[in-house]
Amino acid sequence: MITEVFRARLWAPVGVLTSLAYWFHQRRVALAELRAADGQHPVDRSLLELKMVQVVFRHGARSPLKQLPLEEQVAWTPRLLEVPPQTQFDHTVTDLAGGPKPHSPLDARDRKTVLKGDMFAGQLTSVGMWQMFALGERLRKNYVEDVPFLSPAFNPQEVFVRSSNVSRNLESTRCLLAGLFQRQREGPIIIHTDEAASEVLYPNFESCWSLRERVRGRRQAASLQPGISEDLTKVTGELGLAGGDKVDFIVLFDNMAAEQAQSLPGCPTLKRFAQLIEQRAVDVFLYLLGGDRKSLQMVVGPLLHLLESNLLRVVDPATPPDKSRKLYLYAAHDVILMPLLMALGIFDHRWPPFAVDVTLELYQHRKSNEWFVRLCYHGEEQVPRGCPDQLCPLDKFLNAMSVYTLDPEKFHALCSQAQVTGLGAGE
Repeated sequence: MITEVFRARLWAPVGVLTSLAYWFHQRRVALAELRAADGQHPVDRSLLELKMVQVVFRHGARSPLKQLPLEEQVAWTPRLLEVPPQTQFDHTVTDLAGGPKPHSPLDARDRKTVLKGDMFAGQLTSVGMWQMFALGERLRKNYVEDVPFLSPAFNPQEVFVRSSNVSRNLESTRCLLAGLFQRQREGPIIIHTDEAASEVLYPNFESCWSLRERVRGRRQAASLQPGISEDLTKVTGELGLAGGDKVDFIVLFDNMAAEQAQSLPGCPTLKRFAQLIEQRAVDVFLYLLGGDRKSLQMVVGPLLHLLESNLLRVVDPATPPDKSRKLYLYAAHDVILMPLLMALGIFDHRWPPFAVDVTLELYQHRKSNEWFVRLCYHGEEQVPRGCPDQLCPLDKFLNAMSVYTLDPEKFHALCSQAQVTGLGAGE
């Protein structure tokens, strides 16, 4: 199933890590001397120059993936799909090599589910489009207006755009770009996407046998866990759902969040139990994930490797100017954002909302030439795992992330069937 999944074009060379190891050692020695002389003063942010920004974001509000089997269902009608003119922005979708857009099995699956009102499952709504446009405007304020880092119009030499091959994400990306660049461009806009077998912007069960088996073994047991089971019985009983309806907290939360985003007159019971439903949905997801390092590596390791490769490409003085970008945009999903937040050490045990972003900025000190990263979640500055404060030395950040980062070879090895031993139904 996973042979020839990863192609060399997807990844920065692993050797770049080795080639930069001595450089980082020299920097640490020089900085130790500098800090000793400077008395460990905080970094003067006015001396930092922004070099690169990476943004991983969730799509905007959408219709639910599976509607609850209630007598009174919310109507998801086509009027909720009207495209605001401000969010229109001409673009082309290709694979990572510039070829035709691949087939999307997730879109095909969603189109088999027709909701009451005739919308398909998982469709981006007008509200979701506006949410993404607003995120784009925030990025414009940060990186065009407040700091003149990006050109006011889209420039393909400055911006690389990648999305999962799912319609709601591709549309969300278009809306974000429209807000960020106010529908102005200096060249063609290409949104890159990839085959499902090698996708890194959601957990890739197709290419990772070990991950698929781990989750399969825990899926049925998730709703039977102490506390979760009792709460699920209470909520579904209030909703009038029978035990055979196969509804769990993730389905409940998905419907609740979708209805709330649209300000639709949803089920009063969902609103009454909103806090409990969200908390238990997170609990179920964490149980499915397993909580161990290997599971987290298999889910988010390839994405971390991609982000790391972009960082190292900028830092490497041998990198040609045309091989790096100022801004990297990645349209992802909630089920990869939660593991990403966990790996970064900033997970708040809340379900990532629609249109939320994780932004990683790379700076260089103008005097010492030291490299720093700054991490923001939902526009708020964070302290990443293994870092002393919000401005984290790059080597410390990469060292902390190395626990979860997986290059293609290690991903293959960890995901192969040979790595899975003794996984029972409760694993």
